[in-house]
Amino acid sequence: MSSAEVLASVDLIALRMDAESRQLHVLLHRREREPFLGQWALPGVIVNGSTRDANLEAAAHRVLRDKAQVLPRHLEQVGTEGSAERDPRGWSMSTYYLALLAPDTETADDGLRFAPLDEVLDGRLALPFDHSQLVRLSIERLAGKSVYTSLPLYLAPPRFTVLDALNAAQACLGTTINNTSLRKRLEKMKDAGWIRDTGEKNFPKMGRPQQLWELTEEAEGVFVFDRSLLADRAGS
Repeated sequence: MSSAEVLASVDLIALRMDAESRQLHVLLHRREREPFLGQWALPGVIVNGSTRDANLEAAAHRVLRDKAQVLPRHLEQVGTEGSAERDPRGWSMSTYYLALLAPDTETADDGLRFAPLDEVLDGRLALPFDHSQLVRLSIERLAGKSVYTSLPLYLAPPRFTVLDALNAAQACLGTTINNTSLRKRLEKMKDAGWIRDTGEKNFPKMGRPQQLWELTEEAEGVFVFDRSLLADRAGS
């Protein structure tokens, strides 16, 4: 790379809820070239004058299609990070995106894996470049928006119970949430036409049957509430 070049990439932080642990997992891709050959990293692509991507979002969709091989329920740009230290090849920058996946999303080949998010955040699973920092910043964005929007529902099953929605919200926020507060939010979304009762129920091995909900065709993006979910928890 010449002194006039800057290495630019688009990287993806793709998350799913693990049904067993009820914790978030992040999708990783095994690197196929140097630097860091063979190490687990975020899926990403290089963007430069030879790529046919019309814009950054098109490049993000190329990552989804060619590297991550997943179809997200929600995708948004988080930010851009750049420095002379993040890549041993020289000055580089990354525009990174957050993708939320259905909990039943599986990896397509041996070069992909879902890893517990906590292992990345606490350093047990070290990622190359500044990918651990990109994950951390994306989780901060997810937690911040989960306080006042319906964003966690994109991590719940397409047909979800109140418990599914509660588990998704708690995973995003990293704290417990009041069940009653969550139910009130779902009622607001129902009244606004964003979710509907499917008329069916889930029958767990223990406990009562649970009503199944789903997002409507009119639901797009996120539903914004006028009250913080953490404020509801605190009773303020």
